[in-house]
Amino acid sequence: MSVVREPRSIARIFLARPQQEGLGAVVRRSIGRFELRYFDPFLVLDEFSVSAPAGFPDHPHRGFETVTYMLQGAVTHEDFDGHKGTIEAGDLQWMTAGRGVVHSEMPAAEGTQKGLQLWINLSSQNKMVQPRYQEISSNNIAEATRDGVKVRVIAGEALGVKSTIHTKTPTMYLDFTLKPGSQIQQPIPKSYNAFIYILEGEGIFGQDSRTNSPISSHNLLLLSGFGDGLVAWNKGSKILRFILVGAEPLGEPIAQLGPFVMNTQEEIDQTIEDFENYTNGFEKARHWRSEARVELGY
Repeated sequence: MSVVREPRSIARIFLARPQQEGLGAVVRRSIGRFELRYFDPFLVLDEFSVSAPAGFPDHPHRGFETVTYMLQGAVTHEDFDGHKGTIEAGDLQWMTAGRGVVHSEMPAAEGTQKGLQLWINLSSQNKMVQPRYQEISSNNIAEATRDGVKVRVIAGEALGVKSTIHTKTPTMYLDFTLKPGSQIQQPIPKSYNAFIYILEGEGIFGQDSRTNSPISSHNLLLLSGFGDGLVAWNKGSKILRFILVGAEPLGEPIAQLGPFVMNTQEEIDQTIEDFENYTNGFEKARHWRSEARVELGY
């Protein structure tokens, strides 16, 4: 077990409340809301819940990466370059939008589809790279189990196992499940900004399990910038599941208009022009409509 000598404390806590997004979908947004517009390099964290015919129909992106991690059900994605596939519970899609992608994300199973979507900003030198997809099925995500703790390593390293995902921005993304009575010490690079989002149960996070109160699901915990890792305990009677995400901050100016994220307003203006005129990465959007959009008849 890794030893954390200076545990990071909790700097702020945000409860993610449900809101409408897309076409009838419900999201709990913790990063990217009014009180927390940006946590460098993280732009958005949504816990989404969607049932057909609701979803996220044709929409563009430029200048960042989207990381979709399915928790329940399945979502079919397709883009204007012919890339199409379905990700199911436990699967991961890491999409580098770069210079431009237009795609749709729609339910692919009965009932309610649930998952997490994280937007990670790209540095100025990577904002206009060619789009790229990295997709990993659930059974190919690296896992480790030790002393009542299970971790799924989406990006980075934990409990001696490493992810195969290549990240443009140095990033860690870990899905922890702690049985009652267990605890975890997880190193975090000192230069990283990091946060926790609780998916299930309640846990104690920080420096002292005797004085800290348990925090429950749907809460985002921003960790302080001081310390070399996280210490967490499950002192309850049910399992505790949370994600720990961290990354190297970019320290660059940010200009954002919805799904377009650049460094200056001039670049945003150019992006709008590119999108509206189908140029500079958006050429294939001119005649493309997703199959889902055609079926819905709009």
